[in-house]
Amino acid sequence: MFTTIKNAFKIKDIRLKLLFTFAMLLVIRLGSAIPVPGMNVTVFQQWFAELSENNAFGFMDRFTGGSFENMSILALNITPYITSSIIIQLLTIAIPKFEEWQRDGEDGRKKLAALTRYITVALALIESVAMAIGFYRSNFLIEKSPLYVIEIVAALTAGSAFLMWIGERITDNGVGNGISIVLTINIISRMPSDLSSLFTQFVTGKNIARGVVSVIIIVAVIVAMVVMVVLLNGAERRIPVQYAKKIQGRKTYGGNHSEIPLKVNTAGVMPIIFAMSLFQFPIIISQLVGYKGTGAWSEILKYLNQSYWCDTSNLKYSIGLVVYVLLLIFFAYFYTSITFNPLEIADNMKKQGGFIPGIRPGKPTSDYLTNILNYIIFIGAIGLTIIGVLPIFFNGVFGANVSFGGTSLIIVVSVILETVKQIESQMLVRNYKGFLDD
Repeated sequence: MFTTIKNAFKIKDIRLKLLFTFAMLLVIRLGSAIPVPGMNVTVFQQWFAELSENNAFGFMDRFTGGSFENMSILALNITPYITSSIIIQLLTIAIPKFEEWQRDGEDGRKKLAALTRYITVALALIESVAMAIGFYRSNFLIEKSPLYVIEIVAALTAGSAFLMWIGERITDNGVGNGISIVLTINIISRMPSDLSSLFTQFVTGKNIARGVVSVIIIVAVIVAMVVMVVLLNGAERRIPVQYAKKIQGRKTYGGNHSEIPLKVNTAGVMPIIFAMSLFQFPIIISQLVGYKGTGAWSEILKYLNQSYWCDTSNLKYSIGLVVYVLLLIFFAYFYTSITFNPLEIADNMKKQGGFIPGIRPGKPTSDYLTNILNYIIFIGAIGLTIIGVLPIFFNGVFGANVSFGGTSLIIVVSVILETVKQIESQMLVRNYKGFLDD
């Protein structure tokens, strides 16, 4: 990977793209330190620190790279865009017009992208209004003035739209998928402080032998999880496809072989995001409205809060973890079903004269792909569950609360691998052009 980047800097076009990407990421990190006007950031951070004890907003702060904790102008970050993208993907199934756009090629994708932008701004506006009202009621403002509320709404909405724009510019003028890279740099920015916290918690003040053992265990767990993510991300089942020969005149067409690569982790990190968002939403809303009750609703929130899972002193709340795992497996099947259509693939193969050896074209091919897909989805969901649950286990048993959990590692590793592949492909194209020019 480092060799690829080193060689990429030797090519002017790719070097400019890399420098542009790094410059945009620097702008993002600088923006994360600019506070929202009208906010009493000190008071807000004290309130946030209290909530951090039960990880109420840890999931959101992790995806914003600390911008939410600092209550910067980028506090909402790209979470509205992620939500908007999910909504559009779901609506593509329910609304035939959207499905038609998706099949229309570049023009259709542009229409869906424009609609995604509009929904992103609308969601950012709704979220910023709700947050500004909550801050007003909680006395987080420098002064209780409606003008400050308007400024907060404008700053948070504009910040989210600005990050969406930066992501698109990185996609067009830089390397990799811009939105994914923005999300990745947010997650990576939290890792140094997490490693420092782990060192303070398990190494500082301990005797040499215990400290060394702790360091070895921490490094081993992190390396093992990274290896698992890499294996899960790269694992795939390849279905052989044979194309029939056609003779026209004196020429023979077809007869070649190809493969359909089915990724084991077909849904990527989306099942974890879906399941965790569903669990975190009631907690975040309760905290924003200032709910501090002790009744049945308070008990339900504890079942939903991952900070209470795997707690050896009170295992009953781990029932929430069981529900979380079931939801994760369900969303793995659900998300794959809306992004992968075996019947459409079977029909396309039939039109092109292709077939899977030993399987009849048409519906039998679709049924065969569905059966294979259901099998590998389950394997992928189990792998995803192990990666997602391990950090929760260590947090509950040992109190090792870090941001680079299963979700974060899958995102970071996947984005880095995909970005390196894109750089390699651009270098390959550049070499071909150079050869042709000669």
